[in-house]
Amino acid sequence: MALGGNPVFNGKTFRSATRGGNQAAGVGTTMYAGQTMANQQQLEHMYNQPSAGPAQTGRMTFDDVIVKTLLCIGVVLVGAAIPAFVLPGLALPLMVIGALGGFVLGLVNAFRREPSPALILAYAALEGLFVGGITMFLEAMYPGIAVQAVLGTLVVFGVTLALFRSGKVRATPKAMKFFMIAIISYAAFSLVNLGLMLFGVTEGAFGLRSSGIPGTEGMFGFEQGIPFGLVIGLFAICLAAFSLIIDFTSISEGVRNGAPQKYSWTAAFGLTVTLIWLYVEILRLLAILRGSD
Repeated sequence: MALGGNPVFNGKTFRSATRGGNQAAGVGTTMYAGQTMANQQQLEHMYNQPSAGPAQTGRMTFDDVIVKTLLCIGVVLVGAAIPAFVLPGLALPLMVIGALGGFVLGLVNAFRREPSPALILAYAALEGLFVGGITMFLEAMYPGIAVQAVLGTLVVFGVTLALFRSGKVRATPKAMKFFMIAIISYAAFSLVNLGLMLFGVTEGAFGLRSSGIPGTEGMFGFEQGIPFGLVIGLFAICLAAFSLIIDFTSISEGVRNGAPQKYSWTAAFGLTVTLIWLYVEILRLLAILRGSD
């Protein structure tokens, strides 16, 4: 038999056996059989080991996304505590800094090809300043509204996640087209409403949202009519909820397709943005409702 590439056949044991006659050949055969058995045992041991999971291969997992999202939310809460409890006298300037800084970093993170954990956490901290400031002001006007907004956010998040996992709600191409049209329309309305508020065209605390819908006076207990902000607020909450569906879909596809682990930061950033948006919309809706009492 010619010697091949197998290291067993090319080893010292096989060569000594071919040089030493029948007795040496018997010893060499025994040693070769022992090595072959050892190799088989090693192969069986390797086959019996569990397959390498995404964590071992550097791929994104649901656990990665959950941990990083909780970290981002924790940073948001720490940032929110500064204007609410640590420096309440500077709540207004901190809220403005948080809103402007969070907006800028939000755009930076959204358009970066590679996620930056430092920039994402900095965004969470700045948004915390904004959330803490606006929550403190509204809590002073309507005691208990912060707890109501947090509970509302958790309920919407839980229901949306349950619907997604059940398969009843999906981010289909048709739904995505409607969502893009709706989100652009809502953004345009928000900018117009902000401009009217800055120039003093509207008198309400929330601009056009504070005005009542004509012809609805006295309906459902609203003396001035059903607040326009009620309709807009419910619409915005539905948009935020569907944005969560989009986030869940993206995360599921990323895990299924074996996206690199670093993109779990991108997923955490998307969830953080949506949850903050959802909380602010619920907080504003509650303030409009309680202000109409």
